[in-house]
Amino acid sequence: MGSREVMLVLLCMSSSCLGQAAQGRGSGAETQLISGNGLINLGKRWGSKSPLMHISANLTEITSIKSLFEFRTLDPEGVVFYGDTKGGADWFVLGLRGGVPEMQIGKANTLTSVLGGPKLNDGKWHKVELRSEGIFVVLEVDGTAALVLGLHIKNPDDCYLTGQMRLSLGGILSSKLELMNPLQTEMDGCVRAGNWLNISAPWQLGPNEVLHPCFDEIQKGSYFPGTGLALFNSSDFPANQMEDGGAEVKIQGHSLSWNGTVLSLKGSQDEAVLTITANPQTEELIVKFGTQKGSLKLGPHTLDLTLSSHEVQVELGQEQRLNLMDDSHDWVTMWNNGMQLAFGGVPDDSDSQWLEGCLSLIQVQGQDVDLDRALHRHSSISSHSCPFSP
Repeated sequence: MGSREVMLVLLCMSSSCLGQAAQGRGSGAETQLISGNGLINLGKRWGSKSPLMHISANLTEITSIKSLFEFRTLDPEGVVFYGDTKGGADWFVLGLRGGVPEMQIGKANTLTSVLGGPKLNDGKWHKVELRSEGIFVVLEVDGTAALVLGLHIKNPDDCYLTGQMRLSLGGILSSKLELMNPLQTEMDGCVRAGNWLNISAPWQLGPNEVLHPCFDEIQKGSYFPGTGLALFNSSDFPANQMEDGGAEVKIQGHSLSWNGTVLSLKGSQDEAVLTITANPQTEELIVKFGTQKGSLKLGPHTLDLTLSSHEVQVELGQEQRLNLMDDSHDWVTMWNNGMQLAFGGVPDDSDSQWLEGCLSLIQVQGQDVDLDRALHRHSSISSHSCPFSP
């Protein structure tokens, strides 16, 4: 891959992001083509090894060496776009790591990575430009150069621009690709106002993909639209088995805006051991633990849960506290051995009341929970953003 070819890969890919900003619905039965320079959500189907969308173009038909788009996210890590030539032998990835732009390039047996520039995961729209300056590729953010990558090719045979370039948005096309620095591919973000090279052909939506809407304004949190849950194994968050210890879960958000099951805990039994469900009609937070049941009044408070060996304690704010007993098991031992810890519903329950609402913060054992790292997450859930609510 010659220096100009690498630049074209980079620039085309940025354009890819932009070009896909059209709106539509995916279908597993037919190919969905997307075009335009509107607004698009980068989120893809959970568990998919394919990118959200892709396109191919002949290298000889690409004449522009500059592309621009606007990008917005609160997600600290994920892939924005990917491009390759020679059937995936030479490739490029643009993503975020810790909220900061990162570019990775692979050619033959050489891998290169560069990270730097301003944090982009602040929920604001940023103008992004990729352009060629001689043997350098410049990534510009909001009018200021953020990253500069130089590539000098000694072998002139590597500089011939022939064959196909493949571009993808929101993921990586090659399943066998090994990045220099492994990256979580899922990206909860949006792009708009794209202007990309001279590529005008429509893009192809990935198999069974659906384009989700972008919120007008966003705030930090995880948004559950009432269609599914995020599932973890409790043993990934070991509990303190000391006498005064236990498993602790903290959830922040305005509980009056919640509707449905906020949290559930399920062992090998068919039914959940613990469920916490918000009912906005009665303004109650209903807690069920074994055969016991109680409720608290919803409000703008943090939900704190502590599970000890034979008791669960639920607090909503500093003034409301509920204690329920169940001595049928040592629940801390059960937790450490592995139970299904779900946010947004009850696993394998067709009657589950899926949560609708924003959880602005989820912590387990004092550790922030990233829904992108769940064992399973419904594709409709926004892991890092909620619609803005004053």
